[in-house]
Amino acid sequence: MSIGLDREERIDKMVGQKTRVERLDRPKWLQLPVVAIASVTILITPTGSWAQTELVPVPSPAQSPATAQSGDGLYFADIIVRGRPVFQVGSLQDVSARDRAQIINRRIASLLSQTEDIETVTISPDNPRKIATLRVNNRVLMTVTQQDAEDFGLDVEALAERWSERLTEAFDRPPLAVDVGQRLYETVRDLVRDTIGNLPSLLGAIVVVGITWGVAKGVRYAAFTWAQQTEGDPNTEVLIARLVYGGIWVVGSIVALGILGLNFGALLGALGLTSVAIGFSLKDVLSNYISGVILLAAHPFRINDQVVIGDYEGTIAQIQLRATTIRTYDGRLVYIPNQEVFEASIINNTASPRRRSSVMVGIDYGENIEQAKQVICQALDTIDTVERDPLPDILVRELAASTVNLEVRFWVDSRRAGFLATTSIATQAIKEALEGADIDMPTDIYTLLFRNIPAQLQVTAGEEMG
Repeated sequence: MSIGLDREERIDKMVGQKTRVERLDRPKWLQLPVVAIASVTILITPTGSWAQTELVPVPSPAQSPATAQSGDGLYFADIIVRGRPVFQVGSLQDVSARDRAQIINRRIASLLSQTEDIETVTISPDNPRKIATLRVNNRVLMTVTQQDAEDFGLDVEALAERWSERLTEAFDRPPLAVDVGQRLYETVRDLVRDTIGNLPSLLGAIVVVGITWGVAKGVRYAAFTWAQQTEGDPNTEVLIARLVYGGIWVVGSIVALGILGLNFGALLGALGLTSVAIGFSLKDVLSNYISGVILLAAHPFRINDQVVIGDYEGTIAQIQLRATTIRTYDGRLVYIPNQEVFEASIINNTASPRRRSSVMVGIDYGENIEQAKQVICQALDTIDTVERDPLPDILVRELAASTVNLEVRFWVDSRRAGFLATTSIATQAIKEALEGADIDMPTDIYTLLFRNIPAQLQVTAGEEMG
């Protein structure tokens, strides 16, 4: 007796019919467990139709047979030949669709792995029991049951005929060009079908994106106009406009993706898993950007301000989210990462329009200090770039070895060029005014004392002096 007939007999037992075939080569005490084990592994009957296949997602060839739930609660699984789904089978009373499809797919894979030619799939109907068996190369592939016929709205013979035709077509290996064309056609067909099915969601998402674009542009313009009226800093204005524009787009994107059916819980979970790795790998970059946002929001300095940041002094040329650019007084450009700028002590020399300068002047101990102060004040009055408010002041700062040191303090333009030029002019004017008033500005006087001088040297020195 052939293997195919033996399996068919086991299937007959599973559908409740008595078999008259007896195994003569085995003892009777071995027949019952063997039949029971074989019944569980052999009885799998496929169901499916072309219309039902189109209602269920098709898995990739590398995946196990996919399952899908139909409207009446039944589950279906794909029958796959050479990596392509052919049709679907449903579950039976005691066998799930997934397990059923796995056994049938294993039989098909075993058949395809052999070198013998595959014959046409034949149908063996059994009308009294309302089943039909699909065979190929004297092997039983599957059994079509009455449950399958009810699932797909056909009689058993019609459903068996349809499945046998599809299996025969799948077993016949087409030429390469035809196979590629079929796969391309199926892919395009599935894409068009999915697009048509998701058309309401796509239209809704497109409408939300259009509304978001218009609202974002309007809000960005309004934010930029408000920033121009309140801030006065071009970089801060651009920052505010960009942040508002980006925020509107984030909200609009969330709404659009929600219309398309995105599961935000899964998305947030994935972001949570990757946030730690992203944070470690982009720590320096993110810290620079965050520091740049804080600097632009707090604006401790603006474009063209003259500042001292760490070891660098110059004029602010550009403020970006990642780095701040300083043009030094000797014409060089220095790019400082915003994290270093944020952590450093910043001296803004031009935060105020005026800046105080000072000059140290030493006069002789015998000179009149009040007269010297008047002469210095008159000299400063002749310089237009010295601020009149607040007035210059003169302080006695030190009683040195040979001079009385006066500190002359006056206010000038805070810009470096004006600051240095005015300080130089004021120093020259003070010196010339004191000389014109015959106020002596002696240099330092040092007294030298000689001890233990030889007597002969003292006599010689005395004769020279006498």
